[in-house]
Amino acid sequence: MKKAAHLRVADVFRQHWAEYDRTHTIAPHQLNAVRHILQCRTAALGGHLHRCDACHAEIPLYNSCQTRHCPTCQASAREVWLDARRADLLPVTYFHCVFTLPHALNALIDANRRLLLDELFGTVAWVLQRFARDPQWRLQGQLGFTAVLHTWTQRIQKHFHLHCIVPGGVWRSETRQWIPCRGKWLFRKDSLALAFRNRFLCRLQALRTSNKLLFTGCAAELHAENAWNALLAALQTENWIVYPKAAYNAALVLDYLGRYTHKAAISDHRIKSLANGLVTYSWRDRQDDNREKLDTIPAQEFIRRFLHHILPNGFQKIRHYGWLSSASKQNTLADIRSALPAAASPSPQKESLPDRILRLTGHDIRLCPICGKGRLQKTETIILPARGPP
Repeated sequence: MKKAAHLRVADVFRQHWAEYDRTHTIAPHQLNAVRHILQCRTAALGGHLHRCDACHAEIPLYNSCQTRHCPTCQASAREVWLDARRADLLPVTYFHCVFTLPHALNALIDANRRLLLDELFGTVAWVLQRFARDPQWRLQGQLGFTAVLHTWTQRIQKHFHLHCIVPGGVWRSETRQWIPCRGKWLFRKDSLALAFRNRFLCRLQALRTSNKLLFTGCAAELHAENAWNALLAALQTENWIVYPKAAYNAALVLDYLGRYTHKAAISDHRIKSLANGLVTYSWRDRQDDNREKLDTIPAQEFIRRFLHHILPNGFQKIRHYGWLSSASKQNTLADIRSALPAAASPSPQKESLPDRILRLTGHDIRLCPICGKGRLQKTETIILPARGPP
């Protein structure tokens, strides 16, 4: 068994995927993601040979699979994405709003994953832009914001929600004015939650009326009219969760964004042990002061939970809205900056991936794992991808 410090999600799949594959039906997009995860940073993908400048040991470093569901690849993918977002930053206050769908909808979402998650994005965008235009909130302009989909809880269970990062103000293109948010919160929590619930349920009923919903698996019983009406009635009386978090400034926005954009259902460092068909992983209990706890489950159950969070091919889990989505985004951003009373703050200094990993984890990936003193230098030797059997 590997030392806990070196365990990865891929190790669970390497040891237990064959058994799971024999006993379960796997969707093509899930199978494709698992194949990538199993090949990630192995000889199957090739790589480069690195040499220590102290002990001269030669260390092969294999290529990453770059699939968005691979926990091992997310750090580098996040860096590329964050670098592209630096030019979008404004010297204004930012807000973080979370919109969560009730768990009573989980079965229906499983049967209509792409359709209903698209509706989640569309509903949240509609609500936020409607509030931005409403004179009640004293803004009356267009928001520009980024929405990021997460589908999991800390225990890898289904929990469909959007994280929205919203600059604290709107742009009035007709008068070329930036109107800043005046209060501590962008909009009132209860008002957002009510509008979110009503809009999503309206769209849900419209989809059923137009026969666009599928009722398969655990959602089969909802095809009956009485069961459907009972579900809607229960959802209509439930308090939907919208969580507007406190504001933060542009200097911190990149680090904050990095926590939410490129994440897999569970990260490698949370895997604590893998033995005797059981996986032990850490999780944080938000009901208990966010304390870290351990959970041990069968490896087959771990795989089942993980697969639930693999999105359909081509599904965009990060989307931009308003003036952040338009083809003329850069021109609009330039206009907004010129209208702001404060001078635009300089873009944060670009940080290399090794430096960022060192700062966040304390682990220096450039340090030689053999002698622990030298630095790994990339050689010109290319390791070609390993060929499978004919």
